Amino acid sequence: MSENSQRRVFVVSGPSGVGKTTIIKRILEGNPDIELSVSSTTRQPRDGEVDGIDYFFIDRAEFERKLQEKEYLEWATVYGNYYGTMFSHVMKILQSGTNALLDVDSQGAMQIKKITRGALFVLIAPPSLESLAGRLRNRGSESEESFAMRMARAQHELSFRDEYDRVVVNDDMEVAIADLQAIIDAARKESVPFIYETP
Repeated sequence: MSENSQRRVFVVSGPSGVGKTTIIKRILEGNPDIELSVSSTTRQPRDGEVDGIDYFFIDRAEFERKLQEKEYLEWATVYGNYYGTMFSHVMKILQSGTNALLDVDSQGAMQIKKITRGALFVLIAPPSLESLAGRLRNRGSESEESFAMRMARAQHELSFRDEYDRVVVNDDMEVAIADLQAIIDAARKESVPFIYETP
């Protein structure tokens, strides 16, 4: 069992098209005491990606070794590649005196919730599935197959709504950012240790 009682861990999820990336970017820009946790992956870096900033790029054998050592708070395979959040990286952020923000999908969030205590789980949700469908349509970049997959995934992500500590509905971007900021400000006043109970 390991813990850190000085800073908070914020786990933020939301379906594709809900505006989560923009909201998180604005929160990070306005809160220098919050650091975005960097995930590990076994896929190859894309042009312009930097190791340790975009991802920690590691080989499959190392990832699997870390899995055996219970190093990951959450992990998944996507198109044959591993992705995961290292406990040691989150603790490094906390021990530096900074709050940690984890941008993960609902599956990852539920993995983290199962084996930790003290994190604050926030879901960024659309006002309705219909409004989310409209946003995805307005992108103009989705094929029918891609659109159907994203909507099915969104329904799955939102099915975990009641498992989150807080839900921010993004009907208006500025209001949603303010709502998440208020949640973070309130959480900063609470001294809640982040505890990883190794499974």
